[in-house]
Amino acid sequence: MMSSEERLCREFAMIIGGQPGFAGGKCVATISRQQIRAFILGKKFGVTSSFSFESLNKRTGRALCLGRVALLQQETNRFLSAIREQGILVSSVHSEWLFERPRLVYVNIEAVEKPLIFARKIRKALNLSSKQTRLAPAK
Repeated sequence: MMSSEERLCREFAMIIGGQPGFAGGKCVATISRQQIRAFILGKKFGVTSSFSFESLNKRTGRALCLGRVALLQQETNRFLSAIREQGILVSSVHSEWLFERPRLVYVNIEAVEKPLIFARKIRKALNLSSKQTRLAPAK
């Protein structure tokens, strides 16, 4: 039988459009950007984004919610605007690689709120930022 935290994790991942899992005691939802043909130093590279929650307060239902989002350069501004408008903090915007093609931008985000509310905000921002490209669920 599935625990309430496992059910919450599955629903969190389903809203985001990712694969659920537990790592280090926290719920993690991973999205694969399979439609992006990315390469580092000429070798194929799998582009993924991940979202998590941990330290769930049973009384309030709030948790530490985090995300590491991989975006095409042209998606970044729309994503940043959409995420900040919803009250989620942007903790970093950076490139992780020197020789990747196409150029990828990574955005780290954080909030303390109910995980399903965070997931809905993430999905909305991803939908707004990826008008030309679709963030496909992980397989």
